[in-house]
Amino acid sequence: MTEKILDFITFPKTFDNYKWYKPLLVIVVGFIIMLLIQVVITLVFYGAFGSNFIMSIAHGGYEVLNTEMGQIFTDLGVIALIPSLYIASRLVKDRPFSSYSSSRGGWNYKLYFKALIIPLILHVIVQGADAALKGPQGVNHFSVLFLIICLILVPLQCIAEEYVFRGLLMQTFGSWFNIPILALVIQAIIFAVVHGYNSLGIFAVFISGLIFGFFAWKTNGIEVSSALHTANNLILSLFVMFGIHSSTSSPGLNDVVISIVFQLILCAIMYFVGKKTNWFGEIEES
Repeated sequence: MTEKILDFITFPKTFDNYKWYKPLLVIVVGFIIMLLIQVVITLVFYGAFGSNFIMSIAHGGYEVLNTEMGQIFTDLGVIALIPSLYIASRLVKDRPFSSYSSSRGGWNYKLYFKALIIPLILHVIVQGADAALKGPQGVNHFSVLFLIICLILVPLQCIAEEYVFRGLLMQTFGSWFNIPILALVIQAIIFAVVHGYNSLGIFAVFISGLIFGFFAWKTNGIEVSSALHTANNLILSLFVMFGIHSSTSSPGLNDVVISIVFQLILCAIMYFVGKKTNWFGEIEES
């Protein structure tokens, strides 16, 4: 007999010390801790680069990701979500931190790296084809050091967002309403709104949030959604670094349509492969 894995979205309700209000405490405490960490990060960058740099970050939108220090500063600020959530969950004594990553017993590194293969290849092909048609749109600021930094920070930044949106928020709504689809949609809306794009960009992010949430739900963990998120952000960051693409807060209609169609095709491919190969760790009831 195969052991049945508990549903990821409603997983918090399975813990003996579950209380509906505890996630709210985690959010408040985690937010305070995150602010403290970001203040430290800001002070470090202020000391190194001065007030002009901080002001450019504050008012620059996603265009700041076209610079090395802007990318690093932004990624570090998002990565701060991981220790913030960890410390908050421990202080509130909500539930094990591992439960935010999966209902299968914690984070599965093998699954994450397996799930990276297909989206990385397809993102390179599609974004490479787009670059070939449009030509270079940015400024090359490649360096070996910055490449290494991107390879470390970008995946951590994506994983941090998955912990918060697909872990903390989606599971919280799932435990409150006991309706997985509703929790899936609500977290995707919040995920889209907090991204500072124009209306077209926000809609594209909403679709991404639905896809990431769908895979977190169906695979009972955030490893596959983290891999999809990582592939998107990492390839874009590398293309920006080489001056092939340029990051913007105001994507056009054509770019958004292409992005959404690509995401849906990638979603279908990933789900098909996952079903056929059991790559994604789904366990069937027996």
